[in-house]
Amino acid sequence: MNKQYCVFGNPIVHSLSPLMHNHAFEVLRTKIGFLGSYGRYLLKDPTRLYQTFLDLGLCGANITVPFKEEAYLQSDEVLGIAKKIKAVNTWVLRSGRIYGYNTDAPGFYETIKNLECKKVLILGAGGSAKAIAYILQENHKEVYIVNKTSSRLRALENDFSCSVASDLKNYQYDLVVNATAAGLQNMLPFEEEWLKKILVHAKFAYDLMYGDTPFLRLARELKIQNMDGKNMLIMQGALAFELFCGQEIPEVFSIMQEALL
Repeated sequence: MNKQYCVFGNPIVHSLSPLMHNHAFEVLRTKIGFLGSYGRYLLKDPTRLYQTFLDLGLCGANITVPFKEEAYLQSDEVLGIAKKIKAVNTWVLRSGRIYGYNTDAPGFYETIKNLECKKVLILGAGGSAKAIAYILQENHKEVYIVNKTSSRLRALENDFSCSVASDLKNYQYDLVVNATAAGLQNMLPFEEEWLKKILVHAKFAYDLMYGDTPFLRLARELKIQNMDGKNMLIMQGALAFELFCGQEIPEVFSIMQEALL
């Protein structure tokens, strides 16, 4: 039996998720009892997400920027921490109903749990920012948010009790996380001089995008320890794969990592 999966996004051509998932489906075929195939889908109309999922005959999907909040709204049922975050990055079809989950939050935290950081600044206020704000607060971190659109900031402030970094002269943060999609356009998320003032005082810089982004290049220029989102991509993908298969598979992270390497 062949089951179909994909990742929805816009843009989506850069996504490495098919590489990871297809390798895992092939290696683990005997263990999971079916052959899966996983592709990319460029979604232009977010209101068509649910119907497109059904039209493609999918058994599950990942949802990336900018549709995670839309995926939350269109899920038949939302489970786990996604209910609090109100952002969904994984869909699983069971008995004709689409169940929504969030694997971004635990996937992110696994990659930073050993860092010595208490005060965190998140750049951006979309679905990914919500996920990491939630998981950081659950693990007793002091979370601040800055965003160009004030309405999204107010939602995060109200729903997650995050502190809005309205005083942009406060430059003291241990970890600065770029949760915007600016790297996909080869842009910095905020004005360079302000970012320099923030980063020069930080211990760590983290970009949720994977690969070499302008934000990470700036951090390296300032000799700040930094990381991209590749390990988060693998971890959230491994957690999503387990949801697709309905079982825990401890080796799936290393199998997906092997695919990317």
